[in-house]
Amino acid sequence: MAISKLKLPQGVTALEFKNPVQLAEGQALAVAQQLRDAMAAQGTATLVVSGGRSPVAFFQQLAKQTLDWSSVVVSLADERWVPVEHADSNAGLLKRYLLQGPAAKAKFLSLYSASANLEDAAEQADRLLSELPAIDVLILGMGDDGHTASLFPNSPNLAEALQVDGVRRCWPMMAPTVPRQRLTMSRALLASAKHKILSISGQSKLTTLSNALAGNDVAAMPVRAFLQPTLEIYWCP
Repeated sequence: MAISKLKLPQGVTALEFKNPVQLAEGQALAVAQQLRDAMAAQGTATLVVSGGRSPVAFFQQLAKQTLDWSSVVVSLADERWVPVEHADSNAGLLKRYLLQGPAAKAKFLSLYSASANLEDAAEQADRLLSELPAIDVLILGMGDDGHTASLFPNSPNLAEALQVDGVRRCWPMMAPTVPRQRLTMSRALLASAKHKILSISGQSKLTTLSNALAGNDVAAMPVRAFLQPTLEIYWCP
């Protein structure tokens, strides 16, 4: 199955690449231009990315792009509640693969804090995100269960985090896999991004996307919240 076979909602577009290397390169070129356009319009640009292993090649390609990185603010759509030095830390992943060389000049807003518990950490991240400028570019991924960011089906707080008009920016979440304690930006904050990209690869993700498109229960597959006009889907086999 190719992504061109899927019936996408009006206003949602899809780009197909031959392999993960070409996807990472194409995505990095597009995102860099969107960031340049934002800087030309307002002097600064804000990029929100997702963690996990999938975006590493994209991070490496984006770090090579010629940008005024000192005018870029970078943050994470979600984070694992582990110290930055931990192998599962998304902030650590960014520091290893994106915030290198000239890109190290970007301002990074981390969701993680060494708080007493996950709820306190989410409240602290919520306060920090009040300083986040309007999001120019958002990169989302998707799990085989239909989660995106750390908006997991059946997680406590999911209904609140998925509120279209919610005012809270960050919520504590529980993932079905280790590390289970997560922090996530809310649907309302994520959806406010000017440019939204969903980046996926492999047939299993295409099957998940097909299932998501076939229904409208957002709580069952939270990625459905973002299958809306202006979303761009980047996919490769």
